[in-house]
Amino acid sequence: MDFDPFKKKIKDLNVLSATEGNVLVAEPFMQDDYFKRSVVFICENNEEGTVGFILNEKLNINLKDVLDQLTAFDAPLYMGGPVEAQSLFFIHKCAELDDALPVSEGIYWSGDFEQLKEFMLLGKVKENEIKFFLGYSGWDKQQLKDELENENWLIGKLESSIVFEHNAESLWRDSLKNMGKEQAIMANFPDNPSLN
Repeated sequence: MDFDPFKKKIKDLNVLSATEGNVLVAEPFMQDDYFKRSVVFICENNEEGTVGFILNEKLNINLKDVLDQLTAFDAPLYMGGPVEAQSLFFIHKCAELDDALPVSEGIYWSGDFEQLKEFMLLGKVKENEIKFFLGYSGWDKQQLKDELENENWLIGKLESSIVFEHNAESLWRDSLKNMGKEQAIMANFPDNPSLN
């Protein structure tokens, strides 16, 4: 019997839409400097546009490097996208955080940061329940629609445990491998198409 827990956590990407809680998975030959082989978690999608965070672009700095008062909380930082790249953003599982915005079942984004710092210092939120980003990814409505029509992205859904805990280095490839045969083949395409 073939059992792969990751397969249970990725839904069929071809039947989903770019709504909150879903992910955009970059097609293999996208050469954009920010989005090449990225998996973007969508937090907001409305008439104004779409906001999300790149889940698999881990930076070489941690939260304690930018916030001295939280030295005990050693969470990694991720590059969330090219917009407002000097600002800190976060997604989390902390439903009781004031002003937190629900994204999907059990996942929220933003909220009262001073209260969050208290929660972290008191151990009310664990490192595997929150993810921090510098910057975010944003599209206006027509821009994302055009990119989807041009097949720049596949749309998928991940369970919260993968959103917060999966290995960033393998997330893009694992996502494709578990979507079906056609996408699994794409996961093995070389980083540089000219090397094929």
